[in-house]
Amino acid sequence: MPLDVSTSFEDTHMTWQIACVFLLLIVMLASFAWEKIPNELTAMIALSLLLVLGILPTHEALAVFANPAPITVGAMFIISAALERCGAMQYIGAWLQSIPNLTPGKALLLLILIVAAASAFINNTPVVIVFLPIALSLAKQASISASKLLIPLSYASIFGGSCTLIGTSTNIVVSSIAVQRGLSPISMFELAWVGLPLLIAGTLYLLTVGYRIIPTRETTSDILSQTDSREYILEAFVETGSPLEGRQLFELESYRSSHVRALEIFREGVTPLAEAERVTLQLGDRVLLAASVPTLDKAKEGALAETQLLSDLGLAYITTRHGKFVEVALRENTPFSGYTLAELNFQNRFALTPVALHRRGHIVRSSLRTTPIREGDILLLRGSQEAIENLGKQPEFVVLDEPLNLPDKNRINLFITLATIAGVIGASSLNLMPIAGAAIIGSTFLMATGCLQIRDAYRSINWPILFLIFAMLGVGRAVEVSGASDLIAGTLVRGIATLSNEAWQPILLLAGVYLLTTVLTEILSNNAVAVLLTTLAIGAAETLGVDARPYIIAVAMGASASFATPIGYQTNTYVHGVGGYRFADFLKVGIPLNLIAFVVTIVIVPFIWPLR
Repeated sequence: MPLDVSTSFEDTHMTWQIACVFLLLIVMLASFAWEKIPNELTAMIALSLLLVLGILPTHEALAVFANPAPITVGAMFIISAALERCGAMQYIGAWLQSIPNLTPGKALLLLILIVAAASAFINNTPVVIVFLPIALSLAKQASISASKLLIPLSYASIFGGSCTLIGTSTNIVVSSIAVQRGLSPISMFELAWVGLPLLIAGTLYLLTVGYRIIPTRETTSDILSQTDSREYILEAFVETGSPLEGRQLFELESYRSSHVRALEIFREGVTPLAEAERVTLQLGDRVLLAASVPTLDKAKEGALAETQLLSDLGLAYITTRHGKFVEVALRENTPFSGYTLAELNFQNRFALTPVALHRRGHIVRSSLRTTPIREGDILLLRGSQEAIENLGKQPEFVVLDEPLNLPDKNRINLFITLATIAGVIGASSLNLMPIAGAAIIGSTFLMATGCLQIRDAYRSINWPILFLIFAMLGVGRAVEVSGASDLIAGTLVRGIATLSNEAWQPILLLAGVYLLTTVLTEILSNNAVAVLLTTLAIGAAETLGVDARPYIIAVAMGASASFATPIGYQTNTYVHGVGGYRFADFLKVGIPLNLIAFVVTIVIVPFIWPLR
C-alpha cells in the first residue's frame, strides 16, 4: 500500500543545510549549461564547498571512491581502445564500403544496425569517431548528402548504448547507485527489454519520416569557392637584399594587388603569433602563400610564373605544391584541447595549413590561429597527401573523407580482444563476477598481452568523465544525507497526489522521472544527471511506497535519450561539426524521436518491472 504522502512529506523540514544544497545545485546546473567552466571542475568545486560547509562529512566524501562505477567506466575505456586498435570496427567499415549498388535506404539501414550493435558493447564515442569517415564514404557511394547519414550515425550509437549495462557510462553509474541503496544491480542485458524496442522504433522513424526531415547541409569544406579549392601553396624566403627585410607584407602595394594570401611565416622553426601578413619580416624567414591558378596565369605564363610572382614581392622562390583540402576531427580527451594553433606551432609541426574551424554551427576563419581548439572541433586543413596521411596516424585526430586507414593485420590481437570482451560480458551476464571485477581483469589482460600498450591505455581513459562521476557521487551523497533528497521526493510525490488518484500515481511518477531526466540530459552532462536523478527517483519511489526498480530503469533510459540538441551527448557534438548542421536541425529531427523514446519507455517498463 502507498504511504501517507502528507505524513512522509512533513517528516522533512527545510534546514540551512538543505537550503545550501539547493542553492549549490542551482549554481552547479547553471554552470553546466553555461559551459564556460569544465563540468568536472564545476562538480569538484561543488564537492569542495560541501566539505568546507560541513554538509558532507569527509568520511562520506571518501566513501565515494569505493564506488565501482568510475573504475568500471575507466576499464571499459581501455577495452574500447583495444577493440579500435585491433581494427575490428575498421574491417567492418571496409566491408560496408565495398557493398556494390548501395542505395540511400540500404546505406542508412546497415549503418544504423552495425553502429548500434558495436555501441552496445563498447563506448559509443570511439564507435562514432571510427565510423565518421565511413559514413562520408557511404554518402558518396549512395549519391546523397553526408548530413543525411551523420545524425542517424549518432542516434544509432545511442540506441545501441541503451541496450546493455556497458553500452554507456550512465548505465553503469545508475546501477552502482542502485546497489548502494540496497537494490540489485542492473544485469548485462536487462535494459534490452526497452533498448531493443527503441532501436526498432527509432530505426523505422529514421528510415521514413526522419530521413525526409533531415536537412541537406554543407560540410566545412563546402565554404570554399571553386577558386579557393584550386589554390596552390607557394613557399619562399626572404633573401639578402630583399626590400621586405624589416617590413610587413600588407605594407606593400604589390602584395595587396597580387591576390596572393599569406598563410604562415616561419622563423627558426617557430611561427610568430601575429597574423602572417603583419609580421615584420627578417632575413631568412620562410613565407607560405596561397595563390590561385588565375593569379599565376596573370603573373606570367610558363614554368616561371611562381618565380616571377614572388620576385615582384621581394621573395626568393623555394617550391610549389598543390594544396589538397581535408577535414579533420579532434578526438575526445585530446591533449591539444585549450591550446591555439599558433601555440601548437601547428603548421610547422604537421606541414598542414589551417584554413577554417567548425564548432557547433559556427565557422571561424579570421581569428583561426588565436582561437583555442577543443575536442569535437572540425578543422579544415590544406596540404600535401603525404602530410595528410601522416596526420591520420596521430591518435589525436580523425581524418575525414579519406580512404579508411586499416591497421596492420594482427589476427592474434583481434582474437584476444574479441575473446576478452566476450569473457567480460559472459562473466557479468552469468553472475560469475560483478561487472567491475570482470572489466578490471579484461583491461589488465589486454595490456599484459600487448593488445594495447600501457601508454595508449592511459591516453584512452577519459579522465574528465571519471573526475565528474567521482565528484557527482559526492554531491549526490550530500543531497541524500542533508535531507534534500527526501524533501524533493516528498514534494514531487505530494504534487502527483494532488493531481491524480492513488491508482495513477505510480505511472505519473514514472513519466515525471523520465521526462525530467531526458530534458536535463539535453542541456547538461548526462552522467551528472544520472547521479542526481537516480538518487531522487529511489527516494520518490520509497516515499510513494512502490518498487524503485522501474524508476531507475527510466533514469537509465532518459539519461541516454539525448536526441534534440547537439550539446547533450558527445556523439551529437561530433556529427554536428562534421555535417555542418544547425542547432535547430537537431530539434526538428530529435524531438519526435524523444517522444518515441518516451512512449516506448512508459509503455514497456510497467510490463517488465511492475510499478507496485
